[in-house]
Amino acid sequence: MLKIEKMVVGIAQENTYAIINEANKALIIDPGANPEGLISWIRSNQWEPQAVLLTHCHYDHIGALDAIRDAFGIDAYVHPIEADFITDARQNLSYYGGSPFVQRPAEHEWHAMETKVVGDFTFDVAFVPGHSPGHVVYLFKEHGFVICGDTVFANSIGRTDLPGGNHPLLITGIQNHILPLPGDTLLYPGHGPATTVAQELKTNPYL
Repeated sequence: MLKIEKMVVGIAQENTYAIINEANKALIIDPGANPEGLISWIRSNQWEPQAVLLTHCHYDHIGALDAIRDAFGIDAYVHPIEADFITDARQNLSYYGGSPFVQRPAEHEWHAMETKVVGDFTFDVAFVPGHSPGHVVYLFKEHGFVICGDTVFANSIGRTDLPGGNHPLLITGIQNHILPLPGDTLLYPGHGPATTVAQELKTNPYL
């Protein structure tokens, strides 16, 4: 059984997630800001991070990436389309109001959308661009949840007016990869509360 914990960080109130197994091994998803706070949160719970997974590389999702990698000696994974975004202030949008704080690229890239094994964890990666051009989501189907980044939110979707945004692509990706899942599948977004597939099919005005 996996456990999902969340810490809200930064001016954008971004959700950084930890996925933890019964042996206290963990995956850290989108460490967005407040590196000292995130490191303290992880250590105080005695989790043992095995990797950082990025849904996409806007500044509010990567701000603590270097600090987390250095503190725990772990690697990061990203879609190749956004591999250069991590250290490019214009592409990760930190140029427009954040801080250009990440100094080195991810160690690994998702070149195939398929079932992956990272450390002690098995999950699927699906390509859902539209909010950003290299956005992915992480599907833990056996455990009934998805880490969906800035694709679908409770009663909303990710904005598509930023550089590289594409509204039709985002809607298509959500329809193809998220909405066909069982209705009770939990969706953990990059901002705001968790929701379910059934709830979004029922109430989300964009879907």
